[in-house]
Amino acid sequence: MNIKQAKEYIKNAVNLYLKKDEFGEYRVPVVRQRPIFLLGAPGIGKTAVMEQIAQEMGIALVSYSMTHHTRQSALGLPFITKKTYGGKEYSVSEYTMSEIIASIYDTMEESGIKEGILFLDEINCVSETLAPSMLQFLQYKVFGRHAVPEGWVIVTAGNPPEYNKSVREFDVVTMDRLKVLEVEPEYRIWKEYALERRIHNAIINYLDLKKEHFYCMEMTTKGRSYVTARGWEDLSEILYLYEDEALTADETLVGQYLRNDKIVKEFCAYYDLYCKYKKDYRIEEILNGQASVQAISRAKAAPFDERLSLLGMLLDKVLADMKECMEELSCLTQLQGSLKAVKAMAQEAYTEQVLGELDRLAQGRKKLLENLKLANSLSDEEKKKHRSVIRFLEECRKELYVGDYPSGREAFVLVKEKYDKKVARAKKESERIQKELHELFAFAEEAFGQGNEMLILVTELTVNSHSAQFLAAFPSPDYQRHNEALLLDERKEEIKARIADLKLD
Repeated sequence: MNIKQAKEYIKNAVNLYLKKDEFGEYRVPVVRQRPIFLLGAPGIGKTAVMEQIAQEMGIALVSYSMTHHTRQSALGLPFITKKTYGGKEYSVSEYTMSEIIASIYDTMEESGIKEGILFLDEINCVSETLAPSMLQFLQYKVFGRHAVPEGWVIVTAGNPPEYNKSVREFDVVTMDRLKVLEVEPEYRIWKEYALERRIHNAIINYLDLKKEHFYCMEMTTKGRSYVTARGWEDLSEILYLYEDEALTADETLVGQYLRNDKIVKEFCAYYDLYCKYKKDYRIEEILNGQASVQAISRAKAAPFDERLSLLGMLLDKVLADMKECMEELSCLTQLQGSLKAVKAMAQEAYTEQVLGELDRLAQGRKKLLENLKLANSLSDEEKKKHRSVIRFLEECRKELYVGDYPSGREAFVLVKEKYDKKVARAKKESERIQKELHELFAFAEEAFGQGNEMLILVTELTVNSHSAQFLAAFPSPDYQRHNEALLLDERKEEIKARIADLKLD
């Protein structure tokens, strides 16, 4: 299966393991909650998937790599204690709490979230001294004398032996206590993630043309050669930074992330072309409705790979703007709920009380942000939204503190004016993006007609979650027209296929 299918399977399993009956007991007993074993090549996103599941389900996540753990750190250290049996005192061996189990309790105490996932990576690379204890752990969820708290689901991961010399193959007795999911890398699935994460457009365009270069693992005369999804994502981050600093990304840099000489050379050659296209076509002018005659003529005559790169650059800018706009609207929605509470109390309050309420809301939001961060269940988008809300509340408080507002009602007028200005800016930005999208379709129609490029444009806008949200909130006549035309064409092809199947004479 691919990583997206594995994610849904794990999410469903966690949800079922956490279901309770009418007495508050977990419906699947702990001893029957088989840990999940995610088996797949390195760098395909196993850890990222666990973070996404925790964020989407609102539960905590504690992650550990088992490669560095010894028997003592995993099970705890022995110590001598005194106990009395039958009136006689004895010295008895006890064990301190496992570092892993203690981390779960720390997370629950600090975040206030009592249910979660314990994710143990490289589970099949445990040391020889720890290996015998893994059977007890997988069956009874116990490390030493201390059990994993109820409400915590165990998910493990590891690499097949061909990728890691430290791997110890599990015997049948151990495997029989696990739910094994074998995951294979698949570019189509990773691309969905890449678009959401805004992986550099040059990388996505290159892999659209060279899908076989997405994941590569082979043995050469120089040793193992490899390219992984993790490598592409890390390369994306450094490319953005190099562009910000006007630095040149060469083969030496790319080779630090992609360990395959052929792919490094081909990607660098493509990236040089990509940068040239970006400069020659002047993307901003096209999206502002000022596309030059030369740009249109060149796009019409360009080969498909150049057209694909151009379309990717245009889409990248529009999708980034849509993402930012939808994040701002989400922030405004959150603020609206908080400010309603301020408005209700401000009508019969002093300015000092309004200041206190704004401070209370900001501190409450900070506490929530900290709790989610400690639980490892906070996405980048949610973090940005919470920080935006906090900043607005603190700015309002600061302006009220230095101003002269006789009553709470007058103080709230300032807060409302600031909020209304943010709403107006967001509305203006949404209108700008709608115009930008219109110019994108206008250019695509003139340069590409109704070819494959238009199909790609409509498809990318449809599958991307941020553009789908934007188009639902701010409908685009251009998108609707082309989408309906493509759906009609698909329907015609389906009818033709059905008629052909009838084999009429």
